[in-house]
Amino acid sequence: MNQQNSSTDNKEQGDFAFAGLSPDTVLDALESCRIFPESGLLALNSYENRVYQFKADDGQRLVVKFYRPSRWSDEQILEEHSFAKEIADADIPLVAPMEVDGKTLHHACGFRFAVFPSAGGRQFEVDNLDQLEWMGRFIGRMHRVAQAKPFQFRPELNLQNFLDKPRKILTTSRLLPRHLETAFFAILDPLIKETQKRYSATDLIRLHGDCHPGNILWRDGPMFVDLDDCRMGPAIQDLWMMLCGDRQQQLLQLDVLVEAYEEFHSFDNNQLALIEPLRAMRMVHYMAWLSQRWEDPAFPRAFPWFAEDKYWEGQILALKEQLAALHEPPLKLGY
Repeated sequence: MNQQNSSTDNKEQGDFAFAGLSPDTVLDALESCRIFPESGLLALNSYENRVYQFKADDGQRLVVKFYRPSRWSDEQILEEHSFAKEIADADIPLVAPMEVDGKTLHHACGFRFAVFPSAGGRQFEVDNLDQLEWMGRFIGRMHRVAQAKPFQFRPELNLQNFLDKPRKILTTSRLLPRHLETAFFAILDPLIKETQKRYSATDLIRLHGDCHPGNILWRDGPMFVDLDDCRMGPAIQDLWMMLCGDRQQQLLQLDVLVEAYEEFHSFDNNQLALIEPLRAMRMVHYMAWLSQRWEDPAFPRAFPWFAEDKYWEGQILALKEQLAALHEPPLKLGY
């Protein structure tokens, strides 16, 4: 399977990645698709890409997403779009890219972009069991579609991409305070070693990949957004980020989620043992992602705390707690 394209060239991944994306460039790109905004461009929260909402001259409210250069290949983006269409065609609420002149991926002004219908809604409530039951059904339906075939070009959720590469990034990060380096790696390395022992995933399917509450809108039910991180991986990856609170709360939430999920797709109980390894992998990957993207001006503005000693001191404690969690018995279904 092809791995995710990556570049260490700061001109692509850092402060120059979107240097040429001015408002005029955005308008020129949209006009190349015969889309003419009549409103201003409202920048939406997005860090990997640049996303703008606007009202077109035909009255439609649309969103345009400009992909970060060099992060994905055209084939990987088109595979994301194809997956989105499969899900939407199965009547599963998901914001899929629009076709313009028979295409969903467009090239103009040196950038690649896609246009989406604008979807409103309120935030998913992680502690609402009724909403969680809905999510279980919808993820089950999505996975029933997803298991039909594998990705050919999208990357895999694996130890190399979520532990090995991130550790290398962190060893060269100028943001990790030098006086905390020894303590940080003294806990990071045992965490990585323990996670490597406990993470062994089979029966990989196509995933949303980043199915956390921030990527779900609620409007008479859930709606999935943002398949930018879709990849191959174990089904539990799209479920565990729905859990919150202490162990007893998570056990109740897990029962509700999986029972609803199994109305549409079978669930392998053995994957419950992957929850804490996956949580550890996400923690390490997240720190490396922020370090790697720090030259992009959007990141220091959005995450100013990342460069502070207090953040790294907190991460040392969080990694210690996560290492302890790896040694606890996995969650079990009670229904």
